[in-house]
Amino acid sequence: MIEDYSFGRIIIKGQRYSKDVKICGDKIVHPWWRREGHRVDREDVKDVLEFNPEILVLGKGDPGMMQASQDLKGHLQNKGIYLVEEPSAEAVKSFNQYVQQGKKVCAGFHLTC
Repeated sequence: MIEDYSFGRIIIKGQRYSKDVKICGDKIVHPWWRREGHRVDREDVKDVLEFNPEILVLGKGDPGMMQASQDLKGHLQNKGIYLVEEPSAEAVKSFNQYVQQGKKVCAGFHLTC
């Protein structure tokens, strides 16, 4: 589903994006803005939580400044949603693997720092 990532850009299904992006099922949210730039809170992924995925992959950027808040981590754990937080290049690989495995997965990617 994701063909390529490099600092500041990502290619999803042939479409190039240069701002942070969120993927959930067939829906792509671009640009994806968060209340606090490098922190992901529940409100920032409200639509993801409504989709109720098995897995949420967060691409933290390069080198990896973005992080899930403790509140979000606890909420995901309570809902049984597995959280993967990795630098974006690695997170792209993880996301694609989960998609190929047929998992119900959503993702948010920070494309820069």
